[in-house]
Amino acid sequence: MAITQERKNELINEFKVHDTDTGSADIQIAILTEDINNLNEHLRTHKKDHHSRRGLFKMVGRRRNLLKYLRENDVQRYRELIAKLGLRR
Repeated sequence: MAITQERKNELINEFKVHDTDTGSADIQIAILTEDINNLNEHLRTHKKDHHSRRGLFKMVGRRRNLLKYLRENDVQRYRELIAKLGLRR
């Protein structure tokens, strides 16, 4: 269910803001989106897994808060990130 370290490093390299960036809001949102998508696939086959569903809701809420923070502080980065991740279709 969890993403591999290699995939996490790929996401960090793709969404980093500067060279030594490892934890900006962009990266956190990208990693959470990957986890949310994986968990959605898991829940499609395991419909009664309510413990994982609660974890999914917590991740969605955390991503929502990070997106709100990014939207309030840097609208241009927010719009680019939304387009890149395919959110808010």
